[in-house]
Amino acid sequence: MGYFLYNVLLLMASPVIVLGLLAKPRCRRGLLQRLGRVPTHLKHLNSPIIWIHAVSLGEVTAVVPFVKELHARHPHCSLVVSTVTETGREAVEQQLGHVAHHCYCPVDFTWAVKAYIRALHPMAFLLIETELWPNLLRLMADQQIPAILVNGRLSSNSFQRYQRIRSFMRQVLSFMTLCLMQTERDAQRIINLGADPEIVRTSGNMKFDHVDAPPEDTHFVTLSRSMLHLAPHEIVLVAGSTHAAEEDQLLRCYRRLCNIMPSLVLLIAPRHIERSQNVEENIRRHGFSCIRRSRLQNDHGTHEEPTTSRVILLDTRGELVSAYALGWIAFVGGTLTPIGGHNLLEPARWGVPVFFGPYTDHCAEVARILSDAGGGVEVQNEDELFHRIKEAHEDASWSTRVGQAAQKALAAHRGVVNKNIQMIQTVVPMLDTVPVEESSAYVLGKMY
Repeated sequence: MGYFLYNVLLLMASPVIVLGLLAKPRCRRGLLQRLGRVPTHLKHLNSPIIWIHAVSLGEVTAVVPFVKELHARHPHCSLVVSTVTETGREAVEQQLGHVAHHCYCPVDFTWAVKAYIRALHPMAFLLIETELWPNLLRLMADQQIPAILVNGRLSSNSFQRYQRIRSFMRQVLSFMTLCLMQTERDAQRIINLGADPEIVRTSGNMKFDHVDAPPEDTHFVTLSRSMLHLAPHEIVLVAGSTHAAEEDQLLRCYRRLCNIMPSLVLLIAPRHIERSQNVEENIRRHGFSCIRRSRLQNDHGTHEEPTTSRVILLDTRGELVSAYALGWIAFVGGTLTPIGGHNLLEPARWGVPVFFGPYTDHCAEVARILSDAGGGVEVQNEDELFHRIKEAHEDASWSTRVGQAAQKALAAHRGVVNKNIQMIQTVVPMLDTVPVEESSAYVLGKMY
């Protein structure tokens, strides 16, 4: 009954869904793929396929070391990574283009999902974090394709929403083969929603396993101080993945800091770069000069003379990770406003102290680990942020000491990728002995 109602509602909403995709410029590019047209190159992959679904940039970032390790261990398999967003597609092409193929995930219409399963017939479907599409999971189970949740998490908001349809979620989760959750809290939540406790494991967060250096990719631009026209004496407060309400708080805090730290430069990287024009206008309203990264040259030349009390606006994609490396201190957004927080580990990997607000539901375990290790600092508001940064400035060794603690905390929790792959192999033989010529087309033939 639950699936019947779901599909009736989905069918009724289909005109709105299609028009919504058409209305969003960032969704038009993959529209036909989203509606079931499988890219031609995926139909002719000459090896068994593992399909990995990562919704957007955050999930792709988490899955990069996992996909690379899968490729290294099982080069006879073709890896297909699907995303929903454009930022996800860009991340796959930049960071995984040499080991995986990209496609847009089909909307959960039965005909669209069937088209992909028929064309790919993967030997496993791996969904990253929590992207539970009912028809996709049911149709995978119909074809006896293992569906595995990897790096699974359930935020408080998601958990509360799912609880309202708990009986339906129990049915959806019955099609899962294995659930590898980030924390005990996540594991208990998915069990409470109806997952069989026998298939639920707590393995940790794969973001801890992210490499220490930027991806070795020709499309990846590593920022340098000269690219941002920073003077040798200047230090940078990097505010990453920020939202509008936080930016006002950060700019007010920066105004106060400038009175005691004239060498401090603020770099703001909004979570959604399509907001860049509004962010620039807001920066200027607060009385600061705004320098947009996209207008700076990628060399040692000068484009705009550096001034004191200025804000650099990172309005380009794919450069936040390397921007954190330039930071004296980093603040991670989505935490001073009730969003739930973004990736606290990106600055930690460079040995940069990590500041964050009280709203860390999406990254609660990471926030706890960094705080306990002395590498993360939780602040309740802009006033506390100001005072903690002021204290850091007065202690010459503070940034180095706290940054090293953050880096050590990250290193101590690595190994999740290896753990996940080992557990996946217990339920999905990776066909190490299958010859390359035994293609997915052959497997598909056995399906019918």
